[in-house]
Amino acid sequence: MADNQSPELFGQTPWQTVGPFFHYALPWWGGADLTGQSDIGAAPTRLVGHNPALNHSHGRPMPAGEPIDIFGRVLDGAGEFVSDALIEIWQADADGQYGGAFPGFGRAPTDEAGVFHFRTIRPGSVPGPGKTLQAPHIAIGVLGRGLLKRLVTRLYFADAPQNDSDPILDLVPAERRPSLIAQRDGEAWRFDIVLSGPNETVFFDC
Repeated sequence: MADNQSPELFGQTPWQTVGPFFHYALPWWGGADLTGQSDIGAAPTRLVGHNPALNHSHGRPMPAGEPIDIFGRVLDGAGEFVSDALIEIWQADADGQYGGAFPGFGRAPTDEAGVFHFRTIRPGSVPGPGKTLQAPHIAIGVLGRGLLKRLVTRLYFADAPQNDSDPILDLVPAERRPSLIAQRDGEAWRFDIVLSGPNETVFFDC
């Protein structure tokens, strides 16, 4: 493990309220591509060089389902970009199953403009409380400067008919539900995360 002392490889450890964190595994090359087809997920400005040991995702077989790209910005209460946040997602596969060959988990830092980007598979519906069925969704965690604990929210898809009967969305006041709905933007889905203020994203206790 001699390379763990190499500033040329790892750079300076970033300052974080919830950190500092060790770049060897957080984030990693390919960590934002749950389909296993690319290296997206590491921030080149924070992780110098391309150490093959960090590339855990690229090269897996393409999972079944509809591949989608998700991107968005993390904004603070003043509408300023948050350039040092870390976004995590976890989800079911296209059949609404957790585990198995599909990893269901990804991680991506925001860039200098506060933008994050994931490539994944559109999830299927999963069981909800009682005998209900939840709308297809992706759980999202946000870590970053000024946050003493992870913030947790959900991403739903604007064109999913199941949104109208989702038991979790039903708990959210109607005027605040748009903050949980991703919208089509060209070939991708856009989902901005607002940490505070009048347009704050709905976050859940968990």
